[in-house]
Amino acid sequence: MTFLGLMALLLLTIGMNYVPLPSWLHPVANFTIAVAKALLVLIYFMQLRYSGKLTLVFAVAGFYWFLILLALTMSDYVTRGYLPFPGH
Repeated sequence: MTFLGLMALLLLTIGMNYVPLPSWLHPVANFTIAVAKALLVLIYFMQLRYSGKLTLVFAVAGFYWFLILLALTMSDYVTRGYLPFPGH
């Protein structure tokens, strides 16, 4: 079942290329899908669902660190001014 969920999210990621959205919304949507994939991998493939409390603490801390890095990346992406191509 987890594999089917990951495959559905993969198809959703591919399908996002064909959906007409504002340019700033594509990375947000794709990062959201990536977080959902990461949660599936953490919970089921790494078997965090059945692990001890200390393992869960470290897994949650790592996931929060991932979210912090994601927020910093998105803040850089959103606030960066784009230069035109040379010659245009």
